[in-house]
Amino acid sequence: MLHNYYGTSPPGKILIFAGKSGFVMIIWLLLCITLALALYSLWLLYRAGHRPLSRSYATLLLGLSLGVFLYLYGTWVYLSIYSKYVFGALLALFVMLLPFGRKRNTAVLPAWKRNANLALTGVLLLATLLYFTGTTGTPRTVKLAFPLKSGRYFVLQGGKGLPTNVFHFSLRGAIYAMDIVKLDSRGCRAASVFSRKLDDYWIFNDTVYAPCDGIVRRAYGDNPDNIPPNMDRGPKNTNQVLLEGADCYFFAGHLKMNSVVVQEGQYVKQGQALGCVGNSGFSTEPHLHIQAHARQAGVPWYKAPPLYMLFDGKGYLLNEVISSK
Repeated sequence: MLHNYYGTSPPGKILIFAGKSGFVMIIWLLLCITLALALYSLWLLYRAGHRPLSRSYATLLLGLSLGVFLYLYGTWVYLSIYSKYVFGALLALFVMLLPFGRKRNTAVLPAWKRNANLALTGVLLLATLLYFTGTTGTPRTVKLAFPLKSGRYFVLQGGKGLPTNVFHFSLRGAIYAMDIVKLDSRGCRAASVFSRKLDDYWIFNDTVYAPCDGIVRRAYGDNPDNIPPNMDRGPKNTNQVLLEGADCYFFAGHLKMNSVVVQEGQYVKQGQALGCVGNSGFSTEPHLHIQAHARQAGVPWYKAPPLYMLFDGKGYLLNEVISSK
């Protein structure tokens, strides 16, 4: 989700997505595209298996690269993360069955189509590589405890810059920021694709804990929670806690109204409750937004170098699952 926490409004509010119903339609469209392209990638592999390799390699490479791309980037969580694992298993099965396909079709693929398939394969492979490496080089890191403790969580937005963290990349200094939602036993983040009931989002009212020792530099929670997907109250109304630790600043946003239990100037220990997850500010659904920055004298926290967060020693990327400890 897109946010702005630093006192300026997003240019023209272009990301309100033409109204509430329009945003929901976009989510449905992305899910349908994910599922349709997933079926298409399997069909390409099936088709490649029925031709000699010398005449099907371009189709084979496109189907495989498209499948891997969708496995990493697809919006599976709006259905269930288990649908992603089912697709991954089907993708592996189709690859294993390739040698056993009857090579009945010996038609030659037109040169223009073969070249187009290879070019698209190259683009998909680059996106797959950048999923793991990002575009920001080797990031500076900080070790923190994961700030949530009551189940399995999902990285709805996150990564090492472009292209996995495109929404946060446009914000000042937020290139390693993360949006976290919670999963139920079915691998779903909510009771439906988009519910207007805050309690239908499993992360709503989850307690947020301090990921390190530090001093609370900002703490307020008087702003009302949005009713999804309404985010008209905008970026200046985010309930939040800013913690200054020994190694970094840690920011937690979109907290629930009247849930913040710490005060500015208070010293807190790692694992101490800060507040609860809500849906305040420029947010379409309940989730926890977090980011970390280096401490730098004379520089506002959000303008200091961003840090890639390692929770219990591990970094997480877009669409990955985090199990709390």
